[in-house]
Amino acid sequence: MILLHIEHPVPDFDTWKAAFDSDPVGRQKSGVRCYHVLQPVDNPNYAIIDLEFDSLNEAEALLAAMQQVWKRVGGAIMQNPQWRISEVIEAKTY
Repeated sequence: MILLHIEHPVPDFDTWKAAFDSDPVGRQKSGVRCYHVLQPVDNPNYAIIDLEFDSLNEAEALLAAMQQVWKRVGGAIMQNPQWRISEVIEAKTY
């Protein structure tokens, strides 16, 4: 499994979440199997997203699409995105 981790400051979390929910790149059609939206308990103006994929190609393609979206909305919806693509080596649920 491949994980695309994205995080960035947001001027207003609710506005950002509405934009995220509008799904401008079609997450499911892009190969996203599961995602998690996180918000630090000590910073309501920060968003963290983890997206799971079956393949590296799918993760890279979605990231490229997101980079185009960020060019259009950067500053208004979110700022200075950081990302990392990782391979999940082990996961365990208790």
